[in-house]
Amino acid sequence: MDPVLQQIFDAILNGDTGAVPGLVQQALDGGSAPETILNQAMIGAMTEVGRLFEDGEYFIPEMLVSARAMQSGLAVLKPHLAGSSLTSSGTVVAGTVKGDMHDIGKNLVCMMLEGAAFKIVDLGADVSPEKFVEAARAHDAQIVAMSALLTTTMPGMRATIRALQEAGLRERVKVMVGGAPVTQAFADEIGADGYAPDASRAVAKAKELLGG
Repeated sequence: MDPVLQQIFDAILNGDTGAVPGLVQQALDGGSAPETILNQAMIGAMTEVGRLFEDGEYFIPEMLVSARAMQSGLAVLKPHLAGSSLTSSGTVVAGTVKGDMHDIGKNLVCMMLEGAAFKIVDLGADVSPEKFVEAARAHDAQIVAMSALLTTTMPGMRATIRALQEAGLRERVKVMVGGAPVTQAFADEIGADGYAPDASRAVAKAKELLGG
């Protein structure tokens, strides 16, 4: 790997948000293709972060700072990617369900998915079933990802799946759920397509759902 790309990779791995934008600019100035910077250095680093998390060497704070470092580099890179032939992994509409204001976990999932080249439509927290449906239709989403951190708000996931069915969109989108109280059994019970216990596995699950 090019030395500057290696520095970007390492800076993201170490969560060095201050260093990443300058290094990305340096790589661009040095003639590196935006896609190469994104795929090799940035997505490569976040894939490694996901592996370290699964191995128990990284925890949520480390994942968050790495994801933020990647975001800071993405802000520099995005204008250069706009007109390029970058292929998106798919469009994901994400949000925390109605009545639930917790969004750290959901934000982390969005950052990780964005790092894996998914286009993210982040609806924030306290999202009604109608809003999920509206966004899925407007953005022609392939995945609807819902998060809940309270057992009392989990029924919102079932209501959203029902709303997608009633809107005639259920066949077109894959539904992914997660959050502390959510389990595989609950996901199966409400008819979700996928369940991810953490942000790292959310990326793997999203790719799997879309046949990647």
